[in-house]
Order: sequence, then structure tokens, then C-alpha cells
Amino acid sequence: MTIAHPETAGRTITTDVPARLDRLPWSRWHWSVVIGLGTVWILDGMEVTIVGNIAGRLSEAGSGLPITSGEVTGVAAALYVAGACSGALFWGRLTDIHGRKKLFLITLAVYLGATALTSLAFDTWWFFLFRFLTGFGIGGEYAAINSAIDELIPAHYRGRVNLVINGSYWLGAVGGALLSIVALDTSVFPANVGWRLTFALGAVLALVILLVRRHVPESPRWLLIHGRDAEAERLVRGIEQRVEAETGKPLPRAGDGMTIRQRRRTTFTEIARTVFAEYRKRSALGFSLFIGQAFLYNAITFGYGAILTRFFDVPSGSTGYYFAVIAVGNFLGPLLLGKLFDTLGRRIMISGTYLLSGLLLFGTARLFDQGSLSATSLTACWCAVLFFASAGASSAYLTVSEVFPMETRAMAIAFFYAIGTAAGGITGPLIFAGLTSSGKVGDAVLAFQIGAGLMCAAGIVAVFLAVNAERRSLEDIAAPLSAAASRVPLGGRDA
Repeated sequence: MTIAHPETAGRTITTDVPARLDRLPWSRWHWSVVIGLGTVWILDGMEVTIVGNIAGRLSEAGSGLPITSGEVTGVAAALYVAGACSGALFWGRLTDIHGRKKLFLITLAVYLGATALTSLAFDTWWFFLFRFLTGFGIGGEYAAINSAIDELIPAHYRGRVNLVINGSYWLGAVGGALLSIVALDTSVFPANVGWRLTFALGAVLALVILLVRRHVPESPRWLLIHGRDAEAERLVRGIEQRVEAETGKPLPRAGDGMTIRQRRRTTFTEIARTVFAEYRKRSALGFSLFIGQAFLYNAITFGYGAILTRFFDVPSGSTGYYFAVIAVGNFLGPLLLGKLFDTLGRRIMISGTYLLSGLLLFGTARLFDQGSLSATSLTACWCAVLFFASAGASSAYLTVSEVFPMETRAMAIAFFYAIGTAAGGITGPLIFAGLTSSGKVGDAVLAFQIGAGLMCAAGIVAVFLAVNAERRSLEDIAAPLSAAASRVPLGGRDA
């Protein structure tokens, strides 16, 4: 129930809509949200994997592009990430102003068009341009989708659902790896056709997801704050009726309501003050988690195919088999560990996954340096590393999407994603491409050690600064800026 109160400056309402969303049992409606919003990470995983695996083929004569392998895994990869960073900031701001639904439809359409045009590349500059624009669309997805997921999923399931959705990136990586095997087989497709079909397929899948996503509703929490409380009330009442009809049982009692003063938008000054002053410890945590995982993943993912071909003489057409194996390991991490983030808690699991993955990577680097690994055993080591790293990386998105106030959520996700990814995701591929292209084992070992060190450092930060957000409502973790009462969360503001 939502009650309006007359106010002279802004309309004030008392509502129990957030509490009613959080008390819902899991239902088919929640599955429809997961499918409609989460499947885009499959496309992102497919994009990144395909580019990494086709680098060798694109640089060969007859590919139709005058490009080198280093330009694909270095320049093009960095441009993709640069597009994602700028897109996150651009679309993130619009998401907080105009709503989650409008923006997650637009950003997917941008991705669809850009990846389709990538398949038509006839020169290096065209390929670079549309890799940037593809990333620009994906960056907006990160802000809009993570905001919507956290605001629609009940508190008791939020951690595991967020992790599995972000981890579904690796299902796309499996598909991209296997697809690249077929696409790079010149007995099936000519050298200048196969790689184009992989990008065209991405556009087709995006169109299917766009059609499904139209049925995902706007966030009722966003509607409440932006003066559309009647619409939020109708939406939640409809969801409740569907869930009750499905379960055949009355819903449990909702928690207490809250009073907010509605607003149209939040200024950059308010956002900056909130992020850098009131919640500066949480900001330090977000930076650490994003930088650690961004360097590890963007560097290694873009360059893993080159490592296999350069150091182990794996044919470029066969690298997809190896990548499919580590992609499966990546997906199993969030899938099997996700529930523990809601039961054992955020602090233990975030710090544990970061530290374990970093230590395992240091061990892998040592074995690689000693010449003790084959292509198969290196892949097995990476499976172990990325099983934990994938859960940790997904928890970075979960963390920044739930520990800041509602009005700043999309912009906070965008900001931390952009800064962290720019530090690790743009410099990572460029540094890693240079190190692996040298052909020296010591250079590749150095790249591994840098990634491992950053993951361990982020894990140590999480030991001290991680927020115990498990099974708590978003409004409890960080009270909305529009809250008419105290804006201090129950756990206290950062010192």
C-alpha cells in the first residue's frame, strides 16, 4: 500500500512496495526476469571469446582484413573495453534519470546494430570503429541490467541470482569458443566468410533477446522515487497476484514501509558527495574489486588463444576447444558458489574467492615459468583459478549495485565499472599483447603475476571493507537519498 502526504516541496509518500517485493517467494515471474535481462551476458561472452580466438585467422592472408593478430588482441580489444567504459557512464546516467526499462532496450539495440556492422568490416578502421560501438552498447547494459536485477529480485535470493546472471557470460564464452572452431574451419567456410558469420549470429541472438526483454517491467523502486507510485502499486499488485495463483498460498506478511520524498533526478554533486564522502570506504572496496578482476579477465581472456598458439603450437583453429573448457569452469564458479554469498555472507565469500584465485594464479605462473605445463595442464590450472575468480568478479558487480543509495545505483555501477575496467581492461590487453607477442616465457609469467597480485590485493581489501549485505533489503543496506527520515543505513554510514 502507498499513501501520499501533502508537502510544499516535493510529494512525500509512505510505501511498503520494496518490502512486498523482498518477501516474495521464488516464482516463474522471477525466472522471466532472469531470462529477459541476464541472457545478454551470454552475448558479451561470445563477443570477447570469438575475437580472442579468431585473432590468428584474421591476421592471415585471405581473411579480407589487413590486420595483425596483435591489433586484434591489443588495439581492437582495448577499443572494445574503452567503448564499454564510456558507454557505461553515458547510459548509466540516463538509466537513473529515465528508468531501467527504457535504457536496457536502447542499449541492446545499439549492441545489435554495432555487432552486425562489425561482420561487414572491409578495412581495419571499420573493424576498430564498430568494436568500440559494440562495447559502447554493452557498457550501458551493465548499468541498466544490474540495477534492474537487484531492484526486482527478493533480498534472500539477490546474491546468488546476481552472480549466476553475471556468470552466464561464460556460457556465451563456451558458445563462442565452439562457434569459432566451426567458423575457422576453411573446409566449411572460406577464410573471409566464417569470422563474419560469428558476428552476424550475435546480432540475430540479440534481436531474439530484445523481443523477450520487452515484457520485463520497469523497476517499481525507480517508479516510486520518480513520482509514479500509482504505476508501481499496480505493477507490484499484479506480480503478487501471479505469484499467489502459482503457489496456491497467501503471501507472507511484508516488512515495514518507508517514507520518501519523490524527486525527478539526482544531481552530479549529490552523487559525488554520496560516493566519495558518505560511502568512501565502500567506494574503495568497489575500486579494488573492479581493478583486480578487470585486469585478470580482460588481459587473459583477450590473449589466451595467442598463448596457446605461441607457446604450445596449438593450431589457431583448435584454440576454441581449450577455451570452451576454461569457460565451463568459469560458469561453474558462480553457479556452485553463488548460494554461499547469501548464506555464509558477502565478506567471507568475496575475500575468499579473490584470495584463492590470486594464490592459484601465482602457482600457475610458477609452473609455467618452470616449463612444467602443457596446453592441457595449463588449461586445467586456469580452470581452477577461474572457478574462484569468476565468482569473485561477479560479486564485484553485485557489490557496487547494492551498497549505494537507489538514486545513484546505475551511475555507481557505471562509474566503478568504467574506472576499474579502464585501469585493468584497457591497459591489460595492451600490456598483455605486448608481453605475449615477445615469445618470452618470462614476459608471460610477469603478466600472470600482475593479475594475481591485483586479485590478492582486492581480496585483502574485502576482508576489512566488505559490507554484510546478505539477505538485507536494498533500503536497509543504503537508505535512499529521498528518504524523508534519516538517510543513515542501519549498519551506519562509512566513517
